[in-house]
Amino acid sequence: MSSVRPGSQLDHYAIEELVARSDTASIFRGTDLRRSLEVAIKIPHPEVEGDELFFQRFRREQSICQKLDHPAVVKAFEDQDRSQLYIVMELAQGKLLRHVLREQKKLPVQRAVKIALAICEALEYVHAQRVVHRDLKPENIMICKRPDGTEYAVVMDFGLAKERKAGGELEKLTATGIILGTPEFMSPEQLRGKALDGRTDVYSLALMTVEMLTGSLPFTGKSQQELMIARLRNHPTPLRKLRPDLDFPSAVERVLLKALERDPNDRFATAPDFAAALDAATQPGTLGTTTAALKRWFG
Repeated sequence: MSSVRPGSQLDHYAIEELVARSDTASIFRGTDLRRSLEVAIKIPHPEVEGDELFFQRFRREQSICQKLDHPAVVKAFEDQDRSQLYIVMELAQGKLLRHVLREQKKLPVQRAVKIALAICEALEYVHAQRVVHRDLKPENIMICKRPDGTEYAVVMDFGLAKERKAGGELEKLTATGIILGTPEFMSPEQLRGKALDGRTDVYSLALMTVEMLTGSLPFTGKSQQELMIARLRNHPTPLRKLRPDLDFPSAVERVLLKALERDPNDRFATAPDFAAALDAATQPGTLGTTTAALKRWFG
């Protein structure tokens, strides 16, 4: 664990509370003493100090996050006056989607779709910057509330993100053939170590949407290896088979099955396409009949 502790100070940041921890880094809530601004500070653990590949990825995450500027994407602040490597980000006030799902098991269709649409908006922006997130999962989504009580989602943790315009050195850090990500939410092409584009994020988001709606994932296995093999060989279980006790619109099920096609060419081409189809499937009155609205994607 990081040697930094709550109550200590790191440069001009007061460290106040540990809010998250992974195998390689800890995230603290802190205060920028120059601006009296609450921030989140991601600090690598001492035990990874000798891992040059990790530090190159960490620096890449810092660089990518500083370039991104969107309300649904966590923002990193530029700061040259640092005694060690760490990332200072805006503090997203809310609850991780994973914690929401642990408490509520599943979400109503309209709420789950609104969260998915908000994430699609973030992905549209990120992909336009030629960045692929590559590690979308409930642990990396913060559910926040506006003053009026409405929810919005913030996409976080770009530690495995990849710039598609990257040069040779950066390509080595995310090289084809190296599997990086969280196994439960990887696309088939990611599991195979193939080249990735924005469609892999759409696949991961579709998996998350299924979990939000049903409380489980559409593939089964007794181990991580079996789950990965299932995604490479089997079709996903439809919503109404996963939860026959619940009443899901058939159009929603159809949209999610398309987003979970094994071949990226058979999925929605972009996050906005997925968002539009999902929105049409839940609100047919908005775009005419559901059948007409979805004809663009299903023929």
